[in-house]
Amino acid sequence: MPQLLLELFSEEIPARMQVQAARDLERMARERLAEQGFLPEAMTTFAGPRRLTLVIEGLPEAQADRTEERKGPRVGSPEKAMEGFLRSTGLTLDQLVDQDGVWFAKIERKGRPTAAIIAEMVEAIVRNFPWPKSMTWGRGTLRWVRPLKRIVCLFDGAVVPFTIDGIESGDITEGHRFMGTAKPFSVKDFDTYRDRLAAHFVVLEAEERKARISDAARTLCFARNLELVEDEGLLNEVAGLAEWPTPVLGDMNPDFLDLPPEVIRTSMRTHQKYFAVRDPTTGRLAPHFITVANIQAADGGAAIAAGNAKVLSARLADARFFWDEDRKLRLEDRLEKLKGVTFHAKLGAMSDRVGRITDLARRLAPLVGADPDAAVQAARLAKADLVTGMVGEFPELQGLMGGYYARAEGLPADVAEAIGDHYKPQGPGDALPTGPVGSTLALADKLDSLIGFFGIDEKPTGSRDPYALRRSALGVIRIVLEGGIRLPLRELVGDELVAFFADRLKVLLRDQGRRHDLVDAVFALGDDDLVRIVARVEALDGFLTTEDGSNLLAGYKRATNILKAEEKKGVMPTGPAVAMPAAPAAELALVQVLAGAEPAVTKALAAEDFVAAMQALSGLRGPVDAFFEQVLVNAEDAAERDNRLRLLNQVRDAMGRVADFGQVTG
Repeated sequence: MPQLLLELFSEEIPARMQVQAARDLERMARERLAEQGFLPEAMTTFAGPRRLTLVIEGLPEAQADRTEERKGPRVGSPEKAMEGFLRSTGLTLDQLVDQDGVWFAKIERKGRPTAAIIAEMVEAIVRNFPWPKSMTWGRGTLRWVRPLKRIVCLFDGAVVPFTIDGIESGDITEGHRFMGTAKPFSVKDFDTYRDRLAAHFVVLEAEERKARISDAARTLCFARNLELVEDEGLLNEVAGLAEWPTPVLGDMNPDFLDLPPEVIRTSMRTHQKYFAVRDPTTGRLAPHFITVANIQAADGGAAIAAGNAKVLSARLADARFFWDEDRKLRLEDRLEKLKGVTFHAKLGAMSDRVGRITDLARRLAPLVGADPDAAVQAARLAKADLVTGMVGEFPELQGLMGGYYARAEGLPADVAEAIGDHYKPQGPGDALPTGPVGSTLALADKLDSLIGFFGIDEKPTGSRDPYALRRSALGVIRIVLEGGIRLPLRELVGDELVAFFADRLKVLLRDQGRRHDLVDAVFALGDDDLVRIVARVEALDGFLTTEDGSNLLAGYKRATNILKAEEKKGVMPTGPAVAMPAAPAAELALVQVLAGAEPAVTKALAAEDFVAAMQALSGLRGPVDAFFEQVLVNAEDAAERDNRLRLLNQVRDAMGRVADFGQVTG
């Protein structure tokens, strides 16, 4: 079946917009084709520095004939309503069909050539493309991320003719801006398009550009006995900056290596888009860098490397100035300036936030096992680096620079380390803060954000989380669980945030392969100790995978259903069941087993040995099965009936002390 090739060629598209632009192009094309009854066999998009490309396989040459049924006004509606409906359908009254007192129009639509539909689709996409930022140019009205220059639109090898704001579609595109021939060239399908672009020094696919950068950079480093410092985010960015990416190894002034390595890397990355390299024998940064050029220079990149080295030296000289100047003032002496830094209009200045974090750190320190004085000192100074020159230049280094400045002025090692680590973890793969003081400060920082923003009703929604509160909650959970910290969560944050933590814990455990309903079953007990909750969940998960566990769950639900039905009828009998004279053997056996299981469960729960608690419950499985098989609960004798209901209630209560089994699915 015919192929559609569309290229939208413009001036430079910002690298940060390219991935989403490719997704939007595919989505918009798919939606518009679906509206016309098309279901393509395959659809692929490409994004690069100067072009968006769409390839669709399996479109028919023409649209199939269609019958559309449209609902109209009720029979007997006002004349104007009927006139409007008839005008919209192009039919007359005698062509309408009366169905249960409502007029329906059946409109026969002749299928149109696919090329005509494509022309309309492309114009709609171009005029409505959701760029985060766009511009107009010349005297036109079209908005695009940068001036749009050409449109290639080929269907089945032929140009689909249309004009958008003076830009005519065609089969002409162009290659690299500087390399090869600068003359435009024609294409006839995707294969020739891709091949001719490559011949004109344009790598179409982003993944191929990334692979070329990684492979060549590693090769350059290997030849000099160096090691590339991997940076996936930077790799994605530079792959969107060059059509013919060519890594070049440059040398930097080794005198700058006495700066903190994070400063060097950030200066390279933020301002110059350079990759850092390290000495594999020491693991320390080496006085070199990798830059990605957009040309394959005749001198092997020597001039490019030299020019970039000069620029990097200027940048690092600025960084050294900040580093030297910042260390002239103690962190303590910067605290007054935090009064002029607004944290949030409803939550006060950064100095107010520091006060709250300090109070939290004082409360948390004994729970974490940290020295309270060290925790308070770290909390007071944690935000002081926000008013330093280095963090003003590189905001992403906040916290980290505070740790360096704390060490430089001779503060205790655990205080300096805590300040440097207090934003950790910032993601699921990020390292945790080191040491009790670091954990205390990181918890205080995150809990203050959660308490504060929930307090002013700035909670995350399904699509928005501007203050990264989900990430903060997950960070708290990871620190608590991996550190075995027994945190009275409800006392610290209140019921609403405990429920939020429950949702975040479900996400974390689900990612680890745990069942979310088991988290609900444990949280339903009212416990707020995350360490204990996870231990219960793990024990419950193991228990329910056994035959005893799954069968006992079925018995629990059967007992619960009977008890719920009886509770609706009136007051239930209370107290423990007894071994009644002449009771069936199955009933007596369950009474006896419960008498031993209940204290065993109590002892295990007191020791937080949840596996032992589950094992105690597993002894109920056989007697519960036999009870339901051999004993009639709703006996005619009221005393027998009440005793058996008390027995089922004991089974439910014994199991309910371990988890709310009613929340467990299956």
